[in-house]
Amino acid sequence: MSPISSIPPALNTAPTVSRLMLGVALTLGTPALALACATCGCSLSSDAAMGYSAETGWRVSVDYTFINQNQLRSGRSSVSASQAAAINDAGGSQEVENKTINRYTNLGISYTPTPEWNITATIPYIDRSHTTYGNAGAANLTADNLSGATSSGIGDIKLVTSYQGWLPTHNLGVQLGIKLPTGDYGGQNVVTGATVGHHPVFFSSGPNAAGSQALDTSLQPGTGSTDLILGAYYYQPVSQDFDAFVNGQYQFAIAHKLDQANADFRPGNQANISFGLRYEANPKLVPQVQINLTHKSADQGALADTANTAGTVAYLSPGATVEVASRLHVYGFVQKAFYSQLSGYQLFPRWSANIGASLAF
Repeated sequence: MSPISSIPPALNTAPTVSRLMLGVALTLGTPALALACATCGCSLSSDAAMGYSAETGWRVSVDYTFINQNQLRSGRSSVSASQAAAINDAGGSQEVENKTINRYTNLGISYTPTPEWNITATIPYIDRSHTTYGNAGAANLTADNLSGATSSGIGDIKLVTSYQGWLPTHNLGVQLGIKLPTGDYGGQNVVTGATVGHHPVFFSSGPNAAGSQALDTSLQPGTGSTDLILGAYYYQPVSQDFDAFVNGQYQFAIAHKLDQANADFRPGNQANISFGLRYEANPKLVPQVQINLTHKSADQGALADTANTAGTVAYLSPGATVEVASRLHVYGFVQKAFYSQLSGYQLFPRWSANIGASLAF
């Protein structure tokens, strides 16, 4: 893949920024998947991991994210399950979640007809397992009170159009996209217990299964909502060997299929901002570090866990991109949160990992 021909020689000090950098215009819209319990989700900017470009043609990408939410947190601190359960002992109502393991696989297909325009479809596959003690008291945090569910399937597909014709260097872009309600979604009417939505997943073990209870609506493969996606990005060589980048995205629901009384659900709005540096001395191996910021407002509706789904998280994400063959690049990153401010009680990952590959043709 050749560098962006429109970047003047004075700016073309880091050729890999143009060679690598579009494969992920496929995925600027990718991270905001159906989030597993609130604020934790894939926030890595795979745009910056692979790079933006104005090169015309097709590109196919695949990425995989592993997120093991096994730490219960509230505010800025970790808490024990017994601390959450104490709320129930005092007469309150607080779900005491145990663990959620998320495995996200995204297929991206991108077409760039001109250096100014790009259109991308992102198709996610979600594999999620979840266990919870429900509203148990501190004395009932035992294996026989643990309920489990597994959900898997196609999630909500995204279509994103990018325009990067504002500058002759094509290093400033804006994006407009839509998330479609293609994944299974739903739950149960909180008054009648009737199933609502499209093929929602139910618990398969424990007391919740015995009670024929549906998995939380926020943990289903899809949200049932149509969301608008707004984004922008900018990258710039800052020396002979370093490139800096910043990108952002805002996603919010404009329509939701779960809109009946006692059975409505609207996912919270979410904003992601990423910035960082890429070291370009060797175009075949590009180390990188990202800072990823995520802010999510609370889910709304009778099927929403409103008290436990909002928050702000900041991640440090070191990784690298490798050219393994002509026009084929792979990357790997590890994410570690260094700040969190979470409402209520939420499961949180101690770390997460992301790998991906991109092929241009």
